[in-house]
Amino acid sequence: MTATAPPWPRLRNIGSVQLLTQLGTELGLTVPQCLQGTGLDVMALADGQAKVEAAQELQVVSNLLAGLPGQPLLGLLAGRRYQLSRYGIWGYALLSSASLGEALEMGLRYLDLTFAFCRIHAREDASGRWLVIDDRWIEPSLRRFLLLRDSAATARIQRELTGLRQPFKSVRLTLPAPPDAQLNAYTEAYGCTPQFDAAETMLELDPALLARGLPGDNPAIRQACEQQCHQLLQRYRARDGLAGRVRELLLDGGATLPDMPTVAARLHLTERTLRRRLDGERTSFRQLQEETREALAEELLRVPGLSLEEVAQRLGYGEVSNFVHAFRRWKGMTPRQFCRSARA
Repeated sequence: MTATAPPWPRLRNIGSVQLLTQLGTELGLTVPQCLQGTGLDVMALADGQAKVEAAQELQVVSNLLAGLPGQPLLGLLAGRRYQLSRYGIWGYALLSSASLGEALEMGLRYLDLTFAFCRIHAREDASGRWLVIDDRWIEPSLRRFLLLRDSAATARIQRELTGLRQPFKSVRLTLPAPPDAQLNAYTEAYGCTPQFDAAETMLELDPALLARGLPGDNPAIRQACEQQCHQLLQRYRARDGLAGRVRELLLDGGATLPDMPTVAARLHLTERTLRRRLDGERTSFRQLQEETREALAEELLRVPGLSLEEVAQRLGYGEVSNFVHAFRRWKGMTPRQFCRSARA
């Protein structure tokens, strides 16, 4: 692994370990072989709501690759199993979105609730609109498998949302071209034959599809799902690395939210070192501060007798109008509207 902390949360749902173990046993491995070195057993797999560490899932991947060396398409076979129903509340949030574009935005916002180890982000340039699949933080020995798994799983999700066999206009993979006999498997997984030896792994989006409405569009369900996604993601991230320690200090800051110099001093770090180390965890002090403000805002608004001015001050806003603007961005309503809905 690289020296910096990996960008994915330490904890995740056990669902992916279940899928990978099922794949391994279908291809001839035993459950103990699949789970070797993870500390998990067959009884752990029976609990669909259990949480595992990312390192445990990576160990399962390593076990599959060691036990099935003659399976060059293993990543594609795995990726095609990740249907939306496997993702729990994240999957329902996408299905209830108004359009494919909205589902894409929602999915990327809560990417850390998925099983992806590759980082996925949207890009728009002169050549088109793309989903970029970035595998740079993954151990080299696992990189090919997880690049294929995560990109094929993304294609599977797009297929379910659009109902189209070819959900992307084109696909580019950084991997070398496979033997001709394996090409059909790639075409089946992505809906088109990829371009190989590309500089980056990218899936080309169709702008016309992004605007298309989805049959499951339901604003009420979508709002409820997004709220649950947000809460779940906060729990996953709460105690990860330095970012977790910063969150704790922000939450325990006393009468007002502490600023960066104060947090850095309490961690016995310079501001520059704090900024660099948070960047290594793929976050920033500003992002952590914003997440903390959003979480605290709901709690403070439920406290009887606290005025908007007092809430804004506690959260570090010099002007109430700035707090109102931020809250509307977070929740799609003003603080007063939120208070009325909370009392209803």
